[in-house]
Amino acid sequence: MGLYRVRVSTGSSLCAGSKNWVQLWLVGRHGEAALGSCLWPARGQVSGPGPGGAGCAPGPPAGRAREGPRPTGRRLRAGLGARSEAAGEGAAGREAAHQRAMMLPPPGLPGTERTRLCARRSTEPRLFLKVSELLAGSFPLLTLSKTPRSDVCPTDASKDQAQEREFKVDVPEYLGPLLFVKLRKRHLLQSDAWFCNWISVQGPGTSGDEFTFPCYRWVVGDDILSLPEGTGRTVVDDPQGLFKKHREAELAERRKQYRWGNWKEGLILGIAGAKLRDLPVDERFLEDKRIDFEASLAKGLADLAIKDSLNVLASWNSLDDFNRIFWCGQSKLAERVRDSWKEDALFGYQFLNGTNPMLLRRSVRLPARLEFPPGMEELQAQLQKELQGGTLFEADFSLLDGIKANVILCSQQYLAAPLVMLRLQSDGKLLPMVIQLELPRKGSPPPPLFLPTDPPMAWLLAKCWVRSSDFQLHELHSHLLRGHLMAEVIAVATMRCLPSIHPIFKLLIPHLRYTMEINIRARTGLVSDFGVFDQVVSTGGGGHVELLKRAGAFLTYSSFCPPDDLADRGLLGVKSCFYAQDALGLWEIISRYVEGIVSLHYETDESVKEDLELQTWCREITEVGLLGAQDRGFPVSLQSKHQLCHFVTMCIFTCTGQHSSIHLGQLDWYAWVPNAPCTMRLPPPTTKDVTLEVVMATLPNFHQASLQMSITWQLGRRQPIMVALGQHEEEYFSGPEPKAVLKKFREELAALDKDIEIRNAKLDLPYEYLRPSLVENSVAI
Repeated sequence: MGLYRVRVSTGSSLCAGSKNWVQLWLVGRHGEAALGSCLWPARGQVSGPGPGGAGCAPGPPAGRAREGPRPTGRRLRAGLGARSEAAGEGAAGREAAHQRAMMLPPPGLPGTERTRLCARRSTEPRLFLKVSELLAGSFPLLTLSKTPRSDVCPTDASKDQAQEREFKVDVPEYLGPLLFVKLRKRHLLQSDAWFCNWISVQGPGTSGDEFTFPCYRWVVGDDILSLPEGTGRTVVDDPQGLFKKHREAELAERRKQYRWGNWKEGLILGIAGAKLRDLPVDERFLEDKRIDFEASLAKGLADLAIKDSLNVLASWNSLDDFNRIFWCGQSKLAERVRDSWKEDALFGYQFLNGTNPMLLRRSVRLPARLEFPPGMEELQAQLQKELQGGTLFEADFSLLDGIKANVILCSQQYLAAPLVMLRLQSDGKLLPMVIQLELPRKGSPPPPLFLPTDPPMAWLLAKCWVRSSDFQLHELHSHLLRGHLMAEVIAVATMRCLPSIHPIFKLLIPHLRYTMEINIRARTGLVSDFGVFDQVVSTGGGGHVELLKRAGAFLTYSSFCPPDDLADRGLLGVKSCFYAQDALGLWEIISRYVEGIVSLHYETDESVKEDLELQTWCREITEVGLLGAQDRGFPVSLQSKHQLCHFVTMCIFTCTGQHSSIHLGQLDWYAWVPNAPCTMRLPPPTTKDVTLEVVMATLPNFHQASLQMSITWQLGRRQPIMVALGQHEEEYFSGPEPKAVLKKFREELAALDKDIEIRNAKLDLPYEYLRPSLVENSVAI
């Protein structure tokens, strides 16, 4: 009992607030008190999803508990200063509360107090709330004013903050330590969603403890939502079962919302639903993200139309003609690629530090597929020498062998399955030694081997075939499957198996933001029937689905963990492989962050084993989402703190650093189309009699090249709406210990970022795809 100070934070987007009333309850260990329908959440001042709009389809939020009293107050007066009947107040008490509400003085008169309002600056019309409060302890009366007031306008320091409301309330019951805040949004004519960041309660009295109740979700409908206090708790941490019913109710509701679905038979699972409106509301883009994404798509299509109209009647017979579509929004590195793409050193560099560094490995023997035609004995001796010296590397594209190529506008496209052998020089340069474009066929002569000493056009076309094959494997295997779809498995399993109070949920949830929506957009736009792949990519028309199915067999646990993957591929200690260096550095920082959080909540290995929610989560990822990946090294249970930390580190790294390393380079390396052709219009050469005309007839035509550049720009540009790794504003943990762990994590990220910046200043080609300041906090693009 006593005076409690309540603060409520509303999201900063334009439609985050609500014109509906919200009733609050405080639930403590020893009692419960209803605060009445006293809160009218304010709207934010920047773009955000509106109710029923593209960014905010109505639907029940995750974690809603349906237990608790259902208040019966009439409009505002019925809830002001009144405790609900369920809290022990009878008809006489309700009438007295009603009379007190009727006698509230208007704002600005003596006996009232106005709290400060924080709002973002915007050119949109401003909505402000005057919060009037009886100093005697009655509940606040909220009135709207559309006129900005000087005493509530934000300063520059607060312009990026969300809206906050604060009021004080006298609670006659003894509550004890607070466990939950329960809230219910009421409406008369229409219901509009409210995005609640958090609710903070301090009391009783000024010396009482402050409890924070994270929310960070849309509140829709009129059911009661229970928010547990922000301390992370496992099942083992709750021996008295104070949160047991809440955990069970939240997960039961989540499992209804987050159902496993299968985009294509034989692929790893994802969220059920074929369209954006099928997603839970909390997985949708906020309005700023949605507007930026769709505006960039419109700009890309407009650029495409302009380029098509300018080139439809123009000749297309020289490599320099690609300059006619190489404009608008290109990066400096893309310009460097345009000027140097024919060089062998740049060709080899891309296997180390390009947009797909996942294929290169150190050779331990000469590949069995590498058959030497007569007269190639000298080449074979050179390869053996490099092999013995440990400087021979290979990139094998055999996964593409037998994939059916696309047919675009009645024109057959073509695929190859190359093998590239490269040698690492003492100066760190990786140079190609030989290219084989096709696998040997039984009963047929060995396929030709292309060498740097061949006629320039023959050698150039062989490298173009390698780069086109790398485009296919990168976009489908490394990017879509290992990046996006793997992150979606983690996201869906997390929402289905871990309640919001669980410390691993709190640790992971910032790294799952927007993943489901961006993946739905990819499945309905990029790789859908008649999507971008079908229109201009040689693996489109069904080949891309077959490739994804094949690649699923290579989703091994160790391949998602850089220390194991880089050791397996023999890339540890390669000084010119900056991807390897930065991936290891980032992995170690994330690992220490995870260990810091895990150590706060798991004292022993036994506490890990006894956490049934955690075990269910791990098993759901491996057996359900990944279709039984235990034979590929994924665990079905977690038996120790070390194993838990390794698994969670893998999850976070996959959703952050790994995705960024294969995403950020697209604009740099794919904007100049000859360096990464999306399709090839003639079959691979079987002789070395290659002319410029053959090269141009093989590379994409101007429309295919223009569409590749437009999509590359949209997806590969630096995103204006992004959260860098570890810089999320949401605070899911309460208490000083987790905040100290996060603070240390951010300090280590800043130190790594500075180290990379210093190193890059000395490099001819800076490697930035794993700089923490550029790594996005989740798979959101």
